[in-house]
Amino acid sequence: MEISMSWEKNVRRVEPYVAGEQPKREGVIKLNTNECPYPPSPKVKEVLRQMNCEKLRLYPDMDAQKLVDALADYYHVRPEQVFVGVGSDDVLAMAFMTFFYGDKPILFPDITYSFYDVWAELLRIPYRTCALDEEFCIRKEDYFVPNGGIVIPNPNAPTGVLEDVSFFEEIIAANPDSVVIVDEAYVDFGGESTIPLTEKYDNLLVVQTFSKSRAMAGARIGFAIGNEKLIGYLKDVKFSFNSYTMNMPVIEMGTAAVLDDAYFKEIVGKIVKTREWTKKQLKRLGFSLADSKANFLFATHEKVFAKDIFLALKENNIYVRHWNKERIGNYLRITIGTDEQMEKLVAFLEDYLQ
Repeated sequence: MEISMSWEKNVRRVEPYVAGEQPKREGVIKLNTNECPYPPSPKVKEVLRQMNCEKLRLYPDMDAQKLVDALADYYHVRPEQVFVGVGSDDVLAMAFMTFFYGDKPILFPDITYSFYDVWAELLRIPYRTCALDEEFCIRKEDYFVPNGGIVIPNPNAPTGVLEDVSFFEEIIAANPDSVVIVDEAYVDFGGESTIPLTEKYDNLLVVQTFSKSRAMAGARIGFAIGNEKLIGYLKDVKFSFNSYTMNMPVIEMGTAAVLDDAYFKEIVGKIVKTREWTKKQLKRLGFSLADSKANFLFATHEKVFAKDIFLALKENNIYVRHWNKERIGNYLRITIGTDEQMEKLVAFLEDYLQ
């Protein structure tokens, strides 16, 4: 029997985002997906312990108001300025869908979070990438041109390079007719947020996540802060697409995490301290590094190819990230783990590079 595949002509085809490998076996040192090496706040665990499962028969609060109020209080904004979603990927996808609807191309760096071009292709949004300079820094002048929107991570990924708030203010001020999204997934590890600028500019949307500094990648919580009108438009699209995106246990856990500021600052401090130690060790071993202000390092060795190091590490149950892409094919992105994990990484590299 001959099978017809004529339905395929109606399929929307895109090149999907490729996430870091998730090894299934135990005992690996997993430094390839920028997860936090420490558990979430003990207050999150307590919420789970006290969870009333009977409530799961009910729909959750569409607005996740409890979490929204906690975030608004923490970041000193009004609740009407806060939007929450299922991870920052969900928030960003909604923002692309909402604000990038014009004919002009949106702009983002050529070396950056590789979901941006996937969303643009999927949603049929015209886009143009702006090349980072030789030091992997953003050239702000590239964003002083007509465009349909701008999205830039700060610190950038996978480089970890941070720009200051005044740098972004110039870009925001130069583009009053476009929405500028600053993706701050890693800002807690050494940067200053652009959130205060949302009171001055109505075209700025700042996106953050609980996946990194709040150790809750498995819970999937992201949020955006911006002008009330921006947030209103985001909600209109969300409630037209899927109203009940965040479940009740996650709303409760996320709220508990926000309220435990001491623990949040403690684990961020640990990661920053370990990052700076690891920078020194890798430089000693012949690596060149971008000055990362994130929870990862972006490194290339002066003599040994990145892919060879990547494969050798993997064979010894140490996972880091490598892309076979132009300009960054000889770099590794290394997530900062615990002190013990990073010491094992350095010890292996010392033997291997001899």
